[in-house]
Amino acid sequence: MGDDTNGLNLQREVGIIGAISFIGGTMIGSGIFISPQYVLSTIGSPGASFIIWSCCGLIAMLGGLCYAELGTIIPESGAEYIYILRTAGKVVAFMFVFSFIMVMRPASGTGIALSFAEYAVAPFYSGCTPPQLAVKFVAAGSILVLAIINCLNVRLATGIQVVTMAVKVVALVVIILGGIVMLFQGHTENFEDSFEGTNVGVSSIGIAFYQGLWSYDGWNTLNYLTEEVKHPEVSLCRFAVI
Repeated sequence: MGDDTNGLNLQREVGIIGAISFIGGTMIGSGIFISPQYVLSTIGSPGASFIIWSCCGLIAMLGGLCYAELGTIIPESGAEYIYILRTAGKVVAFMFVFSFIMVMRPASGTGIALSFAEYAVAPFYSGCTPPQLAVKFVAAGSILVLAIINCLNVRLATGIQVVTMAVKVVALVVIILGGIVMLFQGHTENFEDSFEGTNVGVSSIGIAFYQGLWSYDGWNTLNYLTEEVKHPEVSLCRFAVI
């Protein structure tokens, strides 16, 4: 906590690297490794899939820029809650945060934890489907460990976030380089008639956007801890430029 003469406040221990890691590490989560197959199968063609991903990326970028500006104007932690509180009042803010804590965030965290657990236990059950009990046990354990780490020390949580983001970036680079190598080897069959078989139904497009936006989710993460960021008026603007 901060100096008692200034009242109760959070220590500003998150720098620009930690801030980028919080957003990048959250966005590069289980969704980016799982959603592509569902986007492709839902929309029906590689060309339309690229368009969906581009549109989702544009929406996420615009949302991130808006939140960067909001974070500099209202330098308080809480993101959507604090913005709704300052604009729509206490009742609407309470309704939002109640549903957020009781439904939205637990459901999102559970999905991410289960995805992580499936990948974590898969090597121990090669050739067969891992038992659900083991998957759920690992998922619950991961949630508990991360909760304890975040409660104990902000710097430790930030350091872990930086390391995990670096690992995930390396994994993405390996996947991208593998795709580039295959392109140079002449595997371009997926780009021939790339829009053939596109599903133009409203439901297909909506589900594809849902899967794509799920992968980009996390661009608003830093605003939940604005009061813990060093010089948020500078860090948020730098992140917007990056």
